[in-house]
Amino acid sequence: MWKNTEVTHRLGLTVPIVQGPFGGGISSVDLVVAVCESGGLGSFGVHHLDGNGIREVASAIRARTARPFALNLWIPLGDADDPQVDDAAFDRSAALLQPYCDELGLAPPARPARFAPRYAEQIEAVLDVRPAVLSFVFGIPTADILERCRALGIVTLGAATTVAEAVALEQAGVDMVVATGFEAGGHRVSFLRQPEDSITGTFALVPQVADAVRIPVIAAGGIADGRGIAAALALGAQGVQIGTAFLACVESNAAPVHREMLFSPAARETGLTTVFSGRLARGIRNRLMDELQPHAAQLPPYPVQNWLTSAVKKAAAAQGRPDLMSLWCGQAAPLLAQRDARALMATLVEETTRVTRRLDGR
Repeated sequence: MWKNTEVTHRLGLTVPIVQGPFGGGISSVDLVVAVCESGGLGSFGVHHLDGNGIREVASAIRARTARPFALNLWIPLGDADDPQVDDAAFDRSAALLQPYCDELGLAPPARPARFAPRYAEQIEAVLDVRPAVLSFVFGIPTADILERCRALGIVTLGAATTVAEAVALEQAGVDMVVATGFEAGGHRVSFLRQPEDSITGTFALVPQVADAVRIPVIAAGGIADGRGIAAALALGAQGVQIGTAFLACVESNAAPVHREMLFSPAARETGLTTVFSGRLARGIRNRLMDELQPHAAQLPPYPVQNWLTSAVKKAAAAQGRPDLMSLWCGQAAPLLAQRDARALMATLVEETTRVTRRLDGR
């Protein structure tokens, strides 16, 4: 039976379906609870929150479900925790965004004291609230953090875009690995090589990772229905992580105009770009992506560029302007059919059961 895998057994799930964590405020407690109560693993991206914010999120989730859930953090990559960007570079990037600020009625951005919360504060908060799962991207926690997770009974789940990254995660003592194909929406979470050099597709990546490591493999990227789940399991995965299909549900905190765009013909045209955050990410092609792309090499890295564009993206979402937002979207978006998370979970289970039974019959 496809539901009985090492992932379901280890995490206490009914089905081996993980909701992809969304960063930047588009995760929601409603979505996590809906997925958890439907037997999957709900995930909340907390990399934009400080320690108190993380504690509040965990408390809100636990007030509504007793099921296991995951909190997701970004491991500091390079100097991301304390970016070294001089005022001149900051001003140059701000100037590029000024026409869009004017168009949306925004004041020019002023340099903040910090561009993002400190990782040390975040990880201590996650360990303090003890979620069932700590998932993470852009690297590997230090050995002492992984040891503390083991002592606290927290399962660790790291993302890999290459076989080498998956092996590195296993060798460090991480419990499970998410093999992330280039079809996935949102950020490319590479950490051993440049993301532009780590764009293997899911169908090629998953079986190679499954052959290379002993820990459970969860497939991600281009999976949006039961056919994709069945295919991933056939390739050696013990579970799947699904992002875009859950992002499109009303329970997510994505702006209504973003969710509508995921169901539109525009979702067939996605692109990889660094212009929104300073890191390579996949989203629906739009005006802001196209107009900033010629300047991509001169833009500051994450989190500086992410902070600079945040006000523009937020105002555009509030004003219903998809042309000036980051519209994260995977390549499987044309397969989307459900707008309710519980209905989506039920459909995924029904479809996967039907597909696996048909294949078993053959």
